[in-house]
Amino acid sequence: MAIIELQNITRVYQLGETSLQVLRGLSLNIEAGEFVAIMGPSGSGKSTLMQIMGLLDRPTNGTYRLLGQDVSRLADDEGAAFRSQTIGFVFQMFNLLPRTSALDNIVLPMIYAGTNGRQERAHELLREVGLEDRQDHKPNQLSGGQQQRVAIARALVNRPRILFADEPTGNLASDQAEEILQRLVDLNDQGITTIMVTHEPEIAAYAKRIIHLKDGQIVSDERNRSRSVSGSREQATGAAIAPASVPPNAKSRVPTFSISEFKEHAAAALRAMGANKLRSALSVLGILIGVGAVIAMLAIGTGAQESIRSRLASLGSNVVMMFPGAPSLRGVHAPIGSASRLTIDDAKAVRRASPFIVDIYPEVEGNFQVVYQDRNQKVELQGVTPSYETIRNAKPYFGRFFTQKEDLSMACVALIGQTVVRTLFGEQDPIGQTVKINQVNFKVIGILPMKGFSGGGDDADAMVIAPLHTSIHRLLGSPYLHEMAIQCDTGENIPLAMADIKTLMRKRHRLPSYKEDDFTLRNNAEMQAVISGTTKTFSSLLAIVATISLFVGGVGIMNIMLVSVNERTREIGLRKAVGAARRAILAQFLLEAFLLSMLGGILGVILGTSVSFGLSMAAGWAASVTPGSVVLAFLFSAGVGVVFGFWPAYKASLLSPIEALRYE
Repeated sequence: MAIIELQNITRVYQLGETSLQVLRGLSLNIEAGEFVAIMGPSGSGKSTLMQIMGLLDRPTNGTYRLLGQDVSRLADDEGAAFRSQTIGFVFQMFNLLPRTSALDNIVLPMIYAGTNGRQERAHELLREVGLEDRQDHKPNQLSGGQQQRVAIARALVNRPRILFADEPTGNLASDQAEEILQRLVDLNDQGITTIMVTHEPEIAAYAKRIIHLKDGQIVSDERNRSRSVSGSREQATGAAIAPASVPPNAKSRVPTFSISEFKEHAAAALRAMGANKLRSALSVLGILIGVGAVIAMLAIGTGAQESIRSRLASLGSNVVMMFPGAPSLRGVHAPIGSASRLTIDDAKAVRRASPFIVDIYPEVEGNFQVVYQDRNQKVELQGVTPSYETIRNAKPYFGRFFTQKEDLSMACVALIGQTVVRTLFGEQDPIGQTVKINQVNFKVIGILPMKGFSGGGDDADAMVIAPLHTSIHRLLGSPYLHEMAIQCDTGENIPLAMADIKTLMRKRHRLPSYKEDDFTLRNNAEMQAVISGTTKTFSSLLAIVATISLFVGGVGIMNIMLVSVNERTREIGLRKAVGAARRAILAQFLLEAFLLSMLGGILGVILGTSVSFGLSMAAGWAASVTPGSVVLAFLFSAGVGVVFGFWPAYKASLLSPIEALRYE
């Protein structure tokens, strides 16, 4: 039975604008169990013929039937499956994977074929070729003859029907060559169809049939009578090597992706990363900086948002602020009250000005020294009513707020900020202690919640709050207000309330229509929206800058992967020759890019978190690393590896096996 049938095969290579015809209408049949030597001078087409028969290359024209199936135009993955399950290759240059043990080199075709019992089969063949004690040795730790024996074991691991040997002794000493040739003879005697390419007559003499090529055509096809007479098949003694029984017209099966294949890809990726440590480190560095920048900048942006959100919350919700002085004079350094004045009576009237007003507190301010024993602190004192607690969300961190009765009775009680607590009391409990403000004794009844630094850089926690009437009559000596805060029922009703307040105040201050207001109303809700929007924009800009740095790291990954593909082109060709499908090559290089990005992502998360906490501790910046930002940056770094690694991996998967093997 002819297992190889070639009819009118031609092969033309396009070299720029020139066409080179290597095979010219060649027809050939090879039967099962033959040992064929193909000879010819350099350029005669013998290697091209073997590559077409071994499905490493495609004919330009003609028909090729293998085991009864037309394989002239097989898809890449179908050809890979055929090579894996039917064909074995022994190369002149051995073509073993570097940095990979002899055992793993032998197992490789079984992984791509999806067969079981890999380790047992590989050990069986290592014993057969006499290298059981060399199973953990790398190719550079083996002699040429030992490497070729490993290559033979790899070719036989899937029990192929056909064995192709391309100049199998070309790089061996004479005694090693004799050993390899005798092994090929033994394999043929055990039932494996063997096809060998050589240009030496003494090597071709080991074959049963010798074919001579010249200028891409068969010029002679002879039987080697000395080998034909002595060639007896000894299948009973070749259990480890005997080919699997494959029926005619059998179709190849493309194996599904397996865990063992994934492990092989991961191991190959790690070996490649370890073999090029500096290059891998530079790739990781790009992702590390990008992810670290994303984490740090998102932390700073998030921390700033939280800080501003807490400060805005302290301003109260649905609040309108009223200040003395015309809007055109706001910000002009003039004594408060020089143009107009606000009084407690104004505050009482405003409280009744609109049905949309639910609460109000008037406020006076002054700067004082607070003294406790031998320690003192300069503070801003605010005199307010008890409504301050609810309107400004100022529930005491510890202790209590003063009551309306204490305010009206001018009780000398006070709440102090956390900076005042640290400066005056240290670790001592301040509640119930007495401090002096402008030579007046005040009892501390509460500690205010922390506010941090204000927009101008002032410490908002260096503050004391006292009852409004106490502050006016015992400390300031002036009845005029600094401002008042008016709380409305809903944000939608704020414009209506402001209109009512404006009408009332113009009437109370007897302002004619041609004069502008002598007071200023400010909608805190609008200010909050502006500040919140500005903060979000700032955070978005930070994230964009960080993303650009991550993008640059991704370009570095792609560049490194392209270099890796070029450097490992012959390895890609070898993997395809032993049965790797496009999917396998794509997965291998994608996994390598993914691992580089993941490593960079892990280190980047550590770096970004460290930088964020460092800035928070050293510079006092508000920085908040959230789990969401860590997960986002981590997943984004992994995505960068997949996205930027895809093109090099895809490029590698498209390589033709023979073109890759020929790559210099």
